Amino acid sequence: MRIGIDLGGTKIEGILLSSDGEILRRERVPTPQGSYTGTIQAICDLIDDLESDQSETCTVGIGIPGTIAPDTGLVKNANSTWLIGKPLDHDLMHALHRPVRLANDADCFAISEAIDGAAAGFRTVFGVILGTGVGGGIVINHQLLAGPNAIAGEWGHNPMPAMNPSEQPGAACYCGRSGCIETFLSGPGLAARHHRLTGENLTAEQIASLATPSCEATLSAYEDQLARALGSVINIIDPDAIVLGGGLSKIDRLFSNVPLIWDRYVFSRTVVTRLLPPLHGDSSGVRGAAWLWHDERAD
Repeated sequence: MRIGIDLGGTKIEGILLSSDGEILRRERVPTPQGSYTGTIQAICDLIDDLESDQSETCTVGIGIPGTIAPDTGLVKNANSTWLIGKPLDHDLMHALHRPVRLANDADCFAISEAIDGAAAGFRTVFGVILGTGVGGGIVINHQLLAGPNAIAGEWGHNPMPAMNPSEQPGAACYCGRSGCIETFLSGPGLAARHHRLTGENLTAEQIASLATPSCEATLSAYEDQLARALGSVINIIDPDAIVLGGGLSKIDRLFSNVPLIWDRYVFSRTVVTRLLPPLHGDSSGVRGAAWLWHDERAD
């Protein structure tokens, strides 16, 4: 059996996953805010609970809101700031007395949808998170692409390609740059741009659901921006499928409209890459954490 843990900013979710992808148990506990040792203990207690009725020790995969820096072995780029600079994987292995595999939460989403989700059967998959932030993960032959800087798939902090005059120089990003893809394609980015152009204070969800001319104009611009950003990805890794996750993936029109636009930005006469909604929805992250051990027989 495989245990998957999704370490979120407000809750920690854990599942027990069978070899055929069935979730046998699911548990959630609050994330101890600001406490590193408390977070370690909460994860250990959750794992003990999940495998309490198992006769064998389960494999453990954990999705985190950040990544482990290869040069230091410490957490970086985490919005749960009490994790930054900590040897999380080492401390968890010590506490659990077993190997543990950690990955960025966007990577976990990508591996879940590539193994038994919307992109099952495709060789090269780009998994995208469009939510509070913008992230991504690359899966090739069911293996996560992990580069020497541990940032594979972090397309959200590339500059938006081919910005038009109304978009330049782009909004400031928390990373210290301006005009990052995340500032356009995240939920807050979409809402901020709509407010800047119209003066209307609407959430991304409201913009997507209201049929006003101003909302339609904002969504049309968003579709072109998403097509440009994904077009640059297609030009580099040429994926068989792109799966959209996160809150903005619930905008159904993206899946029909964006592929009609990205032809303008891809260096190919035709583009056969599929743009797909997630099969597992909000469960993809925790499932992907469990599937970090998919190459091992776990039951």
